[in-house]
Amino acid sequence: MAKFLNTKKAVSEIEDLIKEAGQTLILISPYLKFSNDFKEMLSYRNDKEKITTVICRESKLKADEMKFLESLRFVILKCKDEIHAKCYVNDDKIIITSLNFYDFSMINNKEMGVLIEKSNPHDQELFEDAFKEVVYINTTSKRFADKIQDVQQSAPMPIEKRNDKTTSNKQEVKLHLPNGYCIRTGGKIPFNIDKPLSHDAYKAWSKYSDEDYPEKFCHFSGEPSNGETSFAKPILKKNWKKAKEIFQLTDSTI
Repeated sequence: MAKFLNTKKAVSEIEDLIKEAGQTLILISPYLKFSNDFKEMLSYRNDKEKITTVICRESKLKADEMKFLESLRFVILKCKDEIHAKCYVNDDKIIITSLNFYDFSMINNKEMGVLIEKSNPHDQELFEDAFKEVVYINTTSKRFADKIQDVQQSAPMPIEKRNDKTTSNKQEVKLHLPNGYCIRTGGKIPFNIDKPLSHDAYKAWSKYSDEDYPEKFCHFSGEPSNGETSFAKPILKKNWKKAKEIFQLTDSTI
């Protein structure tokens, strides 16, 4: 049956859950502030090109945490301001707890929670019910990249150009875009398969506007493409599946 967790056990089990996670890792917490140990674990997972989904309250996301998560290519950051649940999930375990993914809480607070294991026959129905709810929350949460586009489309002028002293950190955070790479220079630019060139590279390209002209780099990974990418096809074929998963692209996108 499900196991009771106090604060110390919850932190330890969350650490194991992250380390043992295969292709599925979903971290749901209204508040985020990562300790160095957890940053290291998420970075290691990112280096292994395993996707991690993080769901939090947009209004509670600090700029430092946003910057860290933004630096991890294989992290999908989502927000849902109705979130109050704290739940940590991989393919085999679910931890439901009062514990936010917040380093102060992990050290100072008195928390409780339960560990549900899919491998335990007594937990299987409970695991499935909880997992369905996690899938629902994940599906109905909105990606930060989408919210950035909403802000850009609705704003009468770019937020960074406003002189309004009431502009909040939350608005500034929204301006961060997922990294992509210029297919001509390899430099970092916002990920956008419709605009895979830097400003200067685009000016040079627009003289002829040849969408099939061979370029040098992959817009998704930044690696040399040896002419296999172009304005029409800015992502290497071997990276297309991973790019689809992370940026929720479709085969009809390009």
